Amino acid sequence: MHELENLIDDAWERRSNLSPGEIDATLKPAIDRVLDALEAGTHRVAEPDGGGGWRVHQWLKKAVLLYFRISANRVVDGGAMHAFDKVPLRFAAATEADFAAAGARVVPGALVRRGAHIAKDAVLMPSYVNIGAYVGAGTMVDTWATVGSCAQIGADVHLSGGVGIGGVLEPLQAAPVIVEDGAFIGSRCIVVEGVRVGARAVLGANVVLTATTPIIDMRGKKKSEMRGVVPAGAIVVPGSRTKKLPAGKARLPCAYIIGERSASTDLKTSLNDALREHAVSV
Repeated sequence: MHELENLIDDAWERRSNLSPGEIDATLKPAIDRVLDALEAGTHRVAEPDGGGGWRVHQWLKKAVLLYFRISANRVVDGGAMHAFDKVPLRFAAATEADFAAAGARVVPGALVRRGAHIAKDAVLMPSYVNIGAYVGAGTMVDTWATVGSCAQIGADVHLSGGVGIGGVLEPLQAAPVIVEDGAFIGSRCIVVEGVRVGARAVLGANVVLTATTPIIDMRGKKKSEMRGVVPAGAIVVPGSRTKKLPAGKARLPCAYIIGERSASTDLKTSLNDALREHAVSV
């Protein structure tokens, strides 16, 4: 893909001056190859770097943005409904053989845009998965949950009802939201602005995490504070704390780490025990 990456980078630098001929002859096939790779999961906007962190491939985000630039709105078949959009839906005209090959369960009302990867054994309730996103094997995207553009959802994750996982395309240097393997995101949680939720972490209902939301770890003798990252296995609940402002004191939102999900080979048992022990609403 190195040659393809160079082509996308070059097109991005002169995107405002691209001619229709260039778009038709070279750029459109190249972008289609990128979206095919994203759908297949062979390429991801972000992937583990092997050292505990994540590497973001900005050129793939550029390809997605260029796709919007070169595409015109057209009627999109959404099954029981029609839309007028630049991006087609993945499963709008899928046959039984197509679904068998994908290996996922897609419930009526689930919408997946072109360029999003849905791995085998994933379950999509009526929900929305945007372009460039990655949904791992065995993951449940529950009713009215949203997976934003380029968001990375690991394997065996549960996104509960109404969860909002933010997307990111611009600015290019911004990292996507990452939810690692085995995490449980409770009902109506919002995770945006490149926040990373560690493997097997549990977010209780209504937790809101942005890049600047204080995440306060209460598990030790002294509390510690972090932003942008939920540690692996942490159990997190919504909270607030007092902050002095020019007009007086105010209670501003934060998140508290109140416990840790126990190590177990049976993750379902481990999760149930953790929720009972800490009385976490999900």
